[in-house]
Amino acid sequence: MEKVLVAFSGGLDTSFCVKYLKEEKKMEVHTALVNTGGFSAAELDAISRKAAELGSASHENIDVTEAYFDRCIRYMIYGNILKNSAYPLSVSSERAFQALAIVEYAKKIGAQHIAHGSTGAGNDQVRFDLIFQVIAPEVGVITPIRDLAISRQEEIAFLREHGYDFPWTKAKYSINQGLWGTSVGGVETLRSDGELPEEAYPTQVTKSGSETLHLEFEQGSPVALNGQKMPPVALIRALKDIAAPYGVGRDTHVGDTIIGIKGRVGFEAAAPLILIKAHHLLEKHVLTKWQQYWKEQLAGWYGMLLHEAQYLEPVMRDIEKFLESTQQNVSGSVEVKLQPYHFAVVGCKSRHDLMNSKFGEYGEINRAFTGSDVKGFTNILGMQMKIYSGVNGGRIGG
Repeated sequence: MEKVLVAFSGGLDTSFCVKYLKEEKKMEVHTALVNTGGFSAAELDAISRKAAELGSASHENIDVTEAYFDRCIRYMIYGNILKNSAYPLSVSSERAFQALAIVEYAKKIGAQHIAHGSTGAGNDQVRFDLIFQVIAPEVGVITPIRDLAISRQEEIAFLREHGYDFPWTKAKYSINQGLWGTSVGGVETLRSDGELPEEAYPTQVTKSGSETLHLEFEQGSPVALNGQKMPPVALIRALKDIAAPYGVGRDTHVGDTIIGIKGRVGFEAAAPLILIKAHHLLEKHVLTKWQQYWKEQLAGWYGMLLHEAQYLEPVMRDIEKFLESTQQNVSGSVEVKLQPYHFAVVGCKSRHDLMNSKFGEYGEINRAFTGSDVKGFTNILGMQMKIYSGVNGGRIGG
């Protein structure tokens, strides 16, 4: 009997995969869930029980949250990465780490096949397939939902026929939660207009008034919240608990999928958006303009490649080295003000602040050069334009 590892979430699609591969394909089915920070202990226990009830020979919950931060999230902070200037890659960034963990575990248990429950309509099928093919080309990839083009009702009927009559009530909204934010899909996101209602978001707005918090960074990484030092993963969770009840971090992302169609999804990402905006403000004070410029260019490519299943492309490691190099002086504290549905990055303090009054105060006084220096500098700066204008009879431009 051939052995298959199912990347299991406990939902309808992956539950169907387990039963289908066991009953119809007569395979020895094992399951594994890869946690990137979106599951509680109670949820993990419930999923383990469900896998056993479905007939999985074994089930493993694999936590990669720390690795996910260290090998990906911190670079997204360094790069201030927001897809289409809005989306912090909440879901797309975690898929690579889920796929890598599944491959590693499949090899550990000697599985000849890996199965996942992706349909043929989205990005995840490409993200999983590509990493499986690159890292483990000898392992077969099975995708029952995609290959059978089966409907939800047909899946439910099959499970009932095989003695598994779980109440598969379809939720009105599809929620995908991880450490770096939560995606929210529903009928409203299937069209180009309209917005998700309050009920769609997993965190309801319960706070009013305003609140000020302080974030500290050391070499680009978040290290303290309101004066309390803590590891980055714990800080992200604590920041979410404070900020999400204000309703901040909500938006709708519209983007191009890997397979060529446009998609629209809502998201809730209070901690990622606050951290990225706070980090970006600090960088404006401590980096030179050319560091900022080239960071923006390369970070944009990093985010795009990450979104489009290219995490294993070697250039990603090169960009990571560049991003890490730029963070040597990105240390300091940032003040953030929260209020319902809005946050503002107020200001920052850093020993590396290039807005240093020793050299001058913009619009007020200069201490680093004289008026004569500016006159000569301006004369030279405009020389090429003066020559062009003189040669071409005073014409400006082409």
